[in-house]
Amino acid sequence: MTEKKKALLLLSGGLDSTVALVMMKEHSIDVEAVHFTSLFCTCGGKGGGCGPASKVAESAGIKLHIVGKGEDYIEIVKKPAHGRGSNMNICIDCRIYAFRKAKELMEKIGASFIITGEVVDQRPMSQHKKTMLLIEKEAGLTDLVLRPLCALSMNETLPEKEGWVDRTKLKNISGRGRKEQMSFAADKGLKDFSCPAGGCLLTDPQFSRRIKDLMENKPEFDSKDVALLKYGRHFRLDKDAKLVVGRNKTENEVLEQFKIEKGFALWLEDFNGPFSLLTGINAKKYLELASGITARYGDVEDKEKKVKVRVKNCSTAEETVIEVMTAKDTYFQGTLL
Repeated sequence: MTEKKKALLLLSGGLDSTVALVMMKEHSIDVEAVHFTSLFCTCGGKGGGCGPASKVAESAGIKLHIVGKGEDYIEIVKKPAHGRGSNMNICIDCRIYAFRKAKELMEKIGASFIITGEVVDQRPMSQHKKTMLLIEKEAGLTDLVLRPLCALSMNETLPEKEGWVDRTKLKNISGRGRKEQMSFAADKGLKDFSCPAGGCLLTDPQFSRRIKDLMENKPEFDSKDVALLKYGRHFRLDKDAKLVVGRNKTENEVLEQFKIEKGFALWLEDFNGPFSLLTGINAKKYLELASGITARYGDVEDKEKKVKVRVKNCSTAEETVIEVMTAKDTYFQGTLL
């Protein structure tokens, strides 16, 4: 073995990247880690938090860098060069994005190569051997990505050729099962990792419908628009009018914090119920319907009587009260996303 080298680990906080970390520590590699946060992440809170990764890094005594996927990533979601999976997921382009960011950080901290917990054929879109090589090539990392869990099924990388790591101590895992990783974790007493497989909202069918609708009706959307997709019931009233209705107290509180420049906020005057946001150029045209839908999901005692809905103009802060009948489901059938 030659002098001790530094590497940058892509750390999700899940099982595979945790195992990869421990393996590299056993090779006496000086490891720092990077964790990417995203609006689309489901493993660490709705905000894409980094709790699991932080716990793993703290337990291992390594430095953790947090990198947020920002508006540049949203632009890739809009037009992925390598297409989508079965829903709106952009796994290949997402991985290229992460690798490029990792390469920048690798060079900044003086690391010599990248480590990931990837396993050949574990994920259907981005973890076939040919695709994995394509991703590292487009990120400018050819020969510099070491995957300890499946290294023996791939060509030697620079860290192996140079003797920075011992190839004979690497693994040959493939497929979706994680029996060998779980066994390794148990043997090492590893506990501070999250669920074996993380999650992305872009693979979720319902969320995919919502973001597809957003792309079709508001192609210039940004991260704030994406964040709103994660809460409430969403109703597409027409191309330029959309209603979001809170489903519970927590969502009501979240929706109240959204700052929309144009549109209306609605809530029931005399009953408990949802907080709603009506947005779009044609929002005013649908105030009565939006009020009726808001009432539909409230604790209205008599569905056959008119109820008062308070409406706030988000542009002027002016408030008015509209009296409406609770909307029947047939009135807005087909509008729920």
